[in-house]
Amino acid sequence: QVQLVESGGGLVQPGGSLRLSCAASVSIRSFATMGWYRQVQGEERELAAAITSGGGTNYADFVKGRFTISVDNAKNSVYLQMNSLKPEDTGVYYCNVRNFYAATYWGQGTQVTVSS
Repeated sequence: QVQLVESGGGLVQPGGSLRLSCAASVSIRSFATMGWYRQVQGEERELAAAITSGGGTNYADFVKGRFTISVDNAKNSVYLQMNSLKPEDTGVYYCNVRNFYAATYWGQGTQVTVSS
């Protein structure tokens, strides 16, 4: 069973930055894709950013130019650097991974609140 532990959320002012971390209990080399999803209260969970095992990245339009996804294989971790944060970025951010057998795992989520 894969366990994902997220950290790095919190309260930040508009224009500020946060870095989310997701540590996996197994080697991330076993994952075909890794990503971060955002869920705003009352809405469905949506993809913010994703990265493949080959290093390809995909960003939702609402984060392009502001967020960067990256991995550290030595630490079995995936990160989301969030810059120029806006109030509408507020939500719970979930780490998601999918292995090469299409099994998907989710973290517990970390709250990000952007407010003055």
